[in-house]
Amino acid sequence: MTAYFAGDSIESEICLSILNILYFEDTEEKKVKLMFASDIHGSAYYCEKMIEAYKKEKADRLILLGDLLYHGPRNDLPKEYAPKKVIAMLNAIKNEICAIRGNCDAEVDQMVLEFPIMADYCILFLNGRTIYASHGHIYHTDNLPPLKKGDIFIQGHTHVLMAQKDEAVILLNPGSISLPKENNEQTYGIIEENNFQIKNFNYDVVKELRL
Repeated sequence: MTAYFAGDSIESEICLSILNILYFEDTEEKKVKLMFASDIHGSAYYCEKMIEAYKKEKADRLILLGDLLYHGPRNDLPKEYAPKKVIAMLNAIKNEICAIRGNCDAEVDQMVLEFPIMADYCILFLNGRTIYASHGHIYHTDNLPPLKKGDIFIQGHTHVLMAQKDEAVILLNPGSISLPKENNEQTYGIIEENNFQIKNFNYDVVKELRL
C-alpha cells in the first residue's frame, strides 16, 4: 500500500493536506483499506468502539465524515455523552485521521482537536479512482458536487446507511456510529479492493456493494 501526496516538496504536501486531498495505491504486498465513520456526536462509548474497530480492521486511514463532538439540538444525548473523552481518544490517533466539518462542528471544536476538521470535503484518489467525501449538509444525494461517471460520493449526516449505484455515480453512507435512525444499527464503512461494506460493532456485514 502506498499513501502519498502529489509532488515531491514539503510545500506541496502541506498544500494538499490543507485541501484535504489524499492519494492511495494498492501494491502487491498490501491492499489499501479505508474506514469511514460519521456522526459520533460526543459519544465516548461509541467513539471507543469505533477506534477498536479501526484497529481490528487494520485500516490504513480513518475518514471521519463530521459531527464529532456536539450532540446537536435535534438529537437526544448519545450513550456516555462526554466530548472531552472523545477529544482525548481522537487526538491520540490524530495522524491517522482525515476529518470533514459537519453541521454540528464549530471553530471551538478545532481549538481542542489536534487535526484539521474544518474542510467541507475530502477528495481521495484510490488507485486512480475519485472518492468525494462530504458530511451531507452541503453536498448530498440531491445536490451532488461535480463528479464524473464512475466516481464515488460518500456522506454522513442522515444517520441512515446507504450503498447504491446511481446512473452515473456510486452513493455511499456508512450510517451513524452513535445515533442511527430508521431502525438501523450503529455502523461504519470499509472500502477495500473495489468493495464497500457497512459493518456493525459485532463486525457483521450489514450491507455490501461492489464498487
